[in-house]
Amino acid sequence: MDEPARSRPLAPVPSDEVPAGPTAEELMVRVAKGDERAFELLYDQFSGPIFGLVRRIVRDAAQSEEVAQEVLVELWRTATRYSPEKGSALNWAMTLAHRRAVDRVRSARASTEREQKATFEAARGRPFDEVAESVTARLERSQVRKCLSFLTDLQRESVLLAYYQGYTYREVAEVLSTPQGTIKTRLRDGLIRLRDCLGVTA
Repeated sequence: MDEPARSRPLAPVPSDEVPAGPTAEELMVRVAKGDERAFELLYDQFSGPIFGLVRRIVRDAAQSEEVAQEVLVELWRTATRYSPEKGSALNWAMTLAHRRAVDRVRSARASTEREQKATFEAARGRPFDEVAESVTARLERSQVRKCLSFLTDLQRESVLLAYYQGYTYREVAEVLSTPQGTIKTRLRDGLIRLRDCLGVTA
């Protein structure tokens, strides 16, 4: 009598007969139809490569994670635009990731340039001690010190006394035995040279 089926050992299934999971391209088609499970599977496949690419471009880890999440959300929202005829799903996703990462870098660079420009625009017409405060607050002190070496001796003396030692125009004039009008001119010219050295365009 044959052994009961339930007690028979299961025969191993040849590896070439194990059904393969859906491809990324198939998952994208399902995601386009709103299949959340397909998106979870796609997320598992793509999150690592996308983050790796973004990190190489953006550098900052926290911002890279944020950009990578934005890319994955964009995949979910724009899956209907993907067509297998245009190439692999991974290449399509990496193209989106590259575009997003570059946009983030450009945005950050533009923001920094706007802040620097605003600093020096706001400094125009204000007392020179306020200008110095803005400069030292926004820029690295080591870079400022390096640029001070490019000033003339007279400009550097005036700048150091007024900006870094807190002397008033009258006190600087007394220390250097120079008229106040001349001191103001030295400070103005010194500030212009500093700004040019630091690469800030007004």
